[in-house]
Amino acid sequence: MECKRCLYNEDHPLGITFNSEGICSGCLIHEEKDSIDWSKKYEILEELVNNYRQPEYYDCVVPVTSSSDSFFVLHHVINNLKLKPLVVHYNKYFNNKLSIRNLARLREVFGVDIIIKNSNLKIVQDITRYSLERYGNPYWHILAGNTVFAVQSAAKFNIPLIIWGAHQGIEQVGMFSYDQGVEMTRRYRKDHDLFGKEVVNEDDPFSILNESIFGNYEYPNDNELYEKKIRGIYLNNFIRWDYRKQAEFVVEKYGFETLKTSSTFDIYENVDCYVYLNLHNKLKYIKHGYSKVTDQLCREIRHGRLSREEASIIEKAYIGKWNEYEDIFCEWLGIKKESLEYICSLHAKHEIKEESLNKNEKKIIDKFESTYIQNPIKETGKEGYIYFGKGI
Repeated sequence: MECKRCLYNEDHPLGITFNSEGICSGCLIHEEKDSIDWSKKYEILEELVNNYRQPEYYDCVVPVTSSSDSFFVLHHVINNLKLKPLVVHYNKYFNNKLSIRNLARLREVFGVDIIIKNSNLKIVQDITRYSLERYGNPYWHILAGNTVFAVQSAAKFNIPLIIWGAHQGIEQVGMFSYDQGVEMTRRYRKDHDLFGKEVVNEDDPFSILNESIFGNYEYPNDNELYEKKIRGIYLNNFIRWDYRKQAEFVVEKYGFETLKTSSTFDIYENVDCYVYLNLHNKLKYIKHGYSKVTDQLCREIRHGRLSREEASIIEKAYIGKWNEYEDIFCEWLGIKKESLEYICSLHAKHEIKEESLNKNEKKIIDKFESTYIQNPIKETGKEGYIYFGKGI
């Protein structure tokens, strides 16, 4: 079954429901954005954070990546809410030059203290090799690291408030209402971010991975979080979230650099990673029947910038355009390209069917893509993953 308003199907990994008219839960919850009084929501946010202000210490922890949404979150935290954040970043190791440059720019324009977690590279490679083979996903260590390092830091430095950007389950599938004010939970992280496994080889008696290597990804125990009163809030419960408009704002205000890739029309999201928009996208499609392009197009439909028919044409244009940089990944992981193809075949439920476009369809795509505000990086290249960088 496929939503009659957006492009999501019933195989969405976060879980999705449909009403009697064939409209998905994500589209229905999105309608709340047009009825909520967001000014009142923001007043609630301001009152909430006032309880966490410290005279000479950090007021909150803010996890960041080198994507545009991190700029937007810090803009609100520092310039609007007037908070003093401790910024934390988990190094995914799949960085391209744009990733290093944008992270450096973020540090420069906001003038923040930032702690960067660089996990043992050998352990990261072992975990990636395992999660790729067993789950068809090379991103477990990044999902685990991104979602736990902020919590570990809050517990270690006794900073009880963590401020996240958007709750993915709300924005994509309408898992919760914006009025519920859902907060960070260990259960959501395990069930949805980590495929139900807090330890990637959980319940696998044949795994050669030693449990001792997962310390960097271990969630603080519930008693510690309770005693230190640590909570994590999501800004999309208080701000009318529109990823594209927010990205365009940080491009113009902070000089965020964009990148056009072969795998999507979106020049803002996840363009800092060699793997996400390529191999990860490919695996997502063959497992679930859609790619990141579909996520992005569903957002555009819901915000009224595309019709469903136009979005279907754009989606078609990017099917199968995900093989770029697989050679770098294979070299990094120490496997052959044939081995990668075999692993992909083990997880394939959907066939990749590329379709040609006619002249009118190409015009629709060109017209839509021309509306994006660009600030392209001057140099990309295929130099391999950049583990560390001096920035700008």
